[in-house]
Amino acid sequence: MLHNQIKADIKQCYENLGNQLDNFIPRRAQNYLVAEIAKTLGGEYHKKHRMLVAEAGTGIGKSLSYLLGAIPFALFNNKKVLISTATVALQEQLINKDLPLFNRIFPKEFSFILAKGRQRYCCSHKLEASCNSDSDQQLSMWEEKPKKSDLELLRRMLKARESNKWDGDRDSWPTSIPDRVWQQIVADKHSCHSGLPKHRDCPFAKAREHLEKADVIIANHALLMADIELGGGIILPEPEKTIYVVDEAHHLPQVARDFSSAAASLKGAASWLEKLNQSVGKLAELADYKKSGRFQTSLSENIAVLIPSLRQIANNIDPAHFSKDGIYRFEHGELPDWLTEEAKGCKEASKKALQSLGKIHDLISERTKDNEIQQRQGEQALAESGFYLQRLENLEKVWSLMAQPIKDKGAPLARWIEKSPDRENDYIIEVSPLEVGHRLDQLLWSRAVGSILVSATIRALNQFDYFCRQAGIFEKEATRFLALASPFDYQNNARLVIPAMPLEPQAGKFTDLLIERLPEYLEGEKSSLVLFSSYWQMNQVAEKLRPLAKKNKWELLVQGEEARHITLKKHKENCKSNKTSILFGTGSFSEGLDLPGDLLTNLIITKIPFAVPTSPVEEAHAEYIESKGGNPFLQISVPEASKKLIQSAGRLLRKEEDSGRVVLLDRRIISRRYGKALLDSLPPFKRVIEYS
Repeated sequence: MLHNQIKADIKQCYENLGNQLDNFIPRRAQNYLVAEIAKTLGGEYHKKHRMLVAEAGTGIGKSLSYLLGAIPFALFNNKKVLISTATVALQEQLINKDLPLFNRIFPKEFSFILAKGRQRYCCSHKLEASCNSDSDQQLSMWEEKPKKSDLELLRRMLKARESNKWDGDRDSWPTSIPDRVWQQIVADKHSCHSGLPKHRDCPFAKAREHLEKADVIIANHALLMADIELGGGIILPEPEKTIYVVDEAHHLPQVARDFSSAAASLKGAASWLEKLNQSVGKLAELADYKKSGRFQTSLSENIAVLIPSLRQIANNIDPAHFSKDGIYRFEHGELPDWLTEEAKGCKEASKKALQSLGKIHDLISERTKDNEIQQRQGEQALAESGFYLQRLENLEKVWSLMAQPIKDKGAPLARWIEKSPDRENDYIIEVSPLEVGHRLDQLLWSRAVGSILVSATIRALNQFDYFCRQAGIFEKEATRFLALASPFDYQNNARLVIPAMPLEPQAGKFTDLLIERLPEYLEGEKSSLVLFSSYWQMNQVAEKLRPLAKKNKWELLVQGEEARHITLKKHKENCKSNKTSILFGTGSFSEGLDLPGDLLTNLIITKIPFAVPTSPVEEAHAEYIESKGGNPFLQISVPEASKKLIQSAGRLLRKEEDSGRVVLLDRRIISRRYGKALLDSLPPFKRVIEYS
């Protein structure tokens, strides 16, 4: 049960909120969401499985809801709150707006921090070495000769670090740092750790100290997955001590799938393995031959197995198996017998090579700490071995997944080979799981103190089932589900118009029809957004409509012609100046785009956003569903299209006073059997269906 003190703290917060904000209006849905989050975490619905999944429509104020519901409970019970988001924009909103506000209204003190991965921080020792080493040593650290401006930038960064004017965070440096420069100084887990004297004051180590002291941590889904893939509690707090709030939760399954995937080239890997083999003797010498000799022998022996095996696999691949896109996918994840045997050999050899190099790396680290070898010499060797360790870890992951036997239960792995775009006559071996739900359940949900998953769009076709399968929420009876409608007055403030279109989007002449009909729905509108299914179609239409736009003095802004922030800035300036402004965008403009008020009153969606299953993973998933007697179109394509269509329509109304119309130029929403389910899942706009 929820302790009375927690209830009192939440109530006090809400009263203070009314005093802090001008024109504050209590929202019934927001109050309800706060209460349900607190009761879920308090174990009122289930003592062990404390999970809530909430779809909270735009305008409810979900971020403030989960702060109100989760933080008082966590602090009272001495737990951490980890808020994971999919976008930088939401992280910035939480850090710069929502959490400072909550800090003012909460009766007790608490601290919060933005968590970043190691790759966002520089290594102080590497920075110093890149500036202070002699010319030959300095140049050897670069893949290509550094520019004079690169070296000057490094010296300015070192000076700022030494004078405590820069914290070593890439994002806090006032100008953009080129990747070629950053790669020379970025912290890495193998060569940068607090056991070495010069690394105890490194930026990442300092950031970790602050992280451990913070009560509330903001991270992104990628960092969350990176941590739990390592076992949890390595980068972020331990799951057993943490309440997870996953905002923009509909993105998590895809991020989890990406983290469980792996890819490595064949001849490219053989090439860097040869370079590693040339360095083995030097590394073993620094590690002390007496202790490292057997590891050196093992490493060399396994490299000698890997290099010819990788090249033989490349030679055995039949080019006739590849599609026109350069993909050779193995149906049902089943490898030919010869590749199965090669995969087993590569798995064992890469595993042993990784273990051997790891031992040599540890011995060099110990000798460096004990001053048995020169500090700079040891640091450079650790950087080099760390580089190869990361590559071996990936190689071992690829071949372990390739060699994994097909299980009797559950979806198989998607396995395929792709022609390398960078190296002639080379191939990339790629592996990905089809379903990651069980992994999320095992590594996260079953271990967490509590889990709150929220988003404006979680349901597909008004059901949570599709998301539950994707995200590994199997304890449905123990999980609390909420679908909270937006407080916006859709009936009076917005219309959904479905014009009488003579062609459906799959027709060959549909692009020509768009060119003909779009002006009719742009005429007289000051601020429009037109969403297309493809860049090709968008650019075709834009090219044909430019003369008309110029004649009518319309400002036509097309995604991709300039940076996104510049395009949106121009659109806002046009609207402010009362100029007619038209945005053309693709799928990425259908989510996370916030154009309130007069910035968007006319939204045109050219087609229902069905994704064509062209990637090897999507093809394999559809194949698996068919093998089980299912229908991949109804089980994957329609639910996905439902979510994306809701997200697209959600661009129109961003505040309660907003108004406008949505025009959907795809008649399938009323002509096909699945159309009614898609239509009914949209917000309750006033519907206008035109007939010829």
